[in-house]
Amino acid sequence: MKYRILFFLVISSLFTQCTLAQEPAPTRQDSLRGSIGRERAWWDVLHYQIDITPDYATKTIRGSNTIRFFDKGGYTMQIDLQEPMVLDSARFENETVKMKRDGNVYWLYLRDSALRYKITEGERDLVLYFHGQPREGKNPPWDGGWIWKKDEKGRPWMSVAVQGLGASAWYPCKDHQSDEPDKGARFTINVPDTLVAVANGRMKGRQVKNGMASYTWEVKNPINNYNIVPYIGKYVSWKDQYKGEKGMLDCTYWVLDYNLEKGKKQFVQVHQTLKALETWFGPYPFYEDGFQLVEAPHLGMEHQSAVAYGNKFRNGYGGTDLSGTGWGLKWDFIIVHEMGHEWFGNNVTSKDIADMWIHEGFTNYSETLFTDYYYGKEAGNEYVQGLRKRIANDRPIIGQYGINREGSGDMYYKGSNLVHTIRQLVDDDKKFRTMLREINSTWYHKTLTSAELEKFISKRSGKNLTKVFDQYLRTSQVPVLELKVDKSKIKFQWTNCIEGFNMPVKLTNGEWIYPTTDEQKIELEGANFKGLTVDPNFYITVKLED
Repeated sequence: MKYRILFFLVISSLFTQCTLAQEPAPTRQDSLRGSIGRERAWWDVLHYQIDITPDYATKTIRGSNTIRFFDKGGYTMQIDLQEPMVLDSARFENETVKMKRDGNVYWLYLRDSALRYKITEGERDLVLYFHGQPREGKNPPWDGGWIWKKDEKGRPWMSVAVQGLGASAWYPCKDHQSDEPDKGARFTINVPDTLVAVANGRMKGRQVKNGMASYTWEVKNPINNYNIVPYIGKYVSWKDQYKGEKGMLDCTYWVLDYNLEKGKKQFVQVHQTLKALETWFGPYPFYEDGFQLVEAPHLGMEHQSAVAYGNKFRNGYGGTDLSGTGWGLKWDFIIVHEMGHEWFGNNVTSKDIADMWIHEGFTNYSETLFTDYYYGKEAGNEYVQGLRKRIANDRPIIGQYGINREGSGDMYYKGSNLVHTIRQLVDDDKKFRTMLREINSTWYHKTLTSAELEKFISKRSGKNLTKVFDQYLRTSQVPVLELKVDKSKIKFQWTNCIEGFNMPVKLTNGEWIYPTTDEQKIELEGANFKGLTVDPNFYITVKLED
């Protein structure tokens, strides 16, 4: 979640063309980061064991990362660690590994190339030692990195927000969304004993020695690299349990000490959100690791099982309603949106960030589903329609593959309106809900591509939605339905669309029509044509002629 779309204005066609022309050409470093080359393909991450010691005064960190991986028999390994961070050394099978820096990549020569054919496949460990001054977040979470702040009492408050930028901004790893540590991660954070360190999953221990406290946290489930983060500050906590679809879910809440009462009042929305989203999406995906909501020194992020919260204990998005309808002020945007990512983004993860609409489109729609659950279907419809004014239609939602580059920020609001349009096409909320739950069960703790998801949705909906996905994901054009009433007949056809676009739509009188790019004419017996148009729940432009 980076919310860049919130800063977009409605822009002219000329400005859009200029913006696209200025998009930088992909570099070799972009390709190394965004693709699975030979030096990445032969090994699969199984577990990360990270140990770090941050120094607030110098804004530096030092530490180690032990990577357990499944070895398929390679010899050169790509490890990602962005400048100016430094990989000091690497140990593999009790020997120091030769290595060479190449920008934001290190090449590790684990073994002679001639030996790889004699390797028995299996699990092995690589220990990486690193240090440096990681990139500092200038405006996190949008322009992210390490965050070195002070709380209202002048005490250190630290965290990390690196979605898009990548986890390799601060620790060495295989920085690609397609390869999560299958067996989770263990994270030890060493801080002055006056502070508390919180991280993902469950706390496994706290040790104090010579004025330093070591907090160890563990995640059992697969986790995105960028989701592994520390929260360091003067935290206090409280716990409760939510009775959910898979039993009792342990919930823990962390806020700065002076915000305890505010937190207890605002965070009651966690149970409300879990109830609504489990209904629509299926069981919370990480019962083994529990759920935590942690006050953060930035607006918010979907850090798995330790969601970052910085909305200042108020409803809406920073106290405003993004939809302009009033419904968005009835609940806390950061709680609902970031918890929605536990299903779409953390459970179901896109292999390439070019397909990030899977994360942001469905999660943005979780706000509509929450509103629908508590305030009724019409309220939800009004909310998602209200978000349309924030759609820029500047470029396609899906980005270019293999270069670590996202598509348009329209992945949020246009993405959610695409999901809402699909809901209208399914025309059966029970079937639509079942489909959402099946997406989460089919790709439970897995990664996928947009193409795979599109095929699945078409199959489950019983409709060929290929042209619909191509139109909304791969172009910036909003299809125009030209609608003309001619006496007792109605004429219609699609324009401003891809070849063969054939999405059916429902009229406001409840009738369905099946437009194509060729003009059609039908007679609707007994229809009242006065004021007849298309149901506004379809995200299209209607050009109506009387």
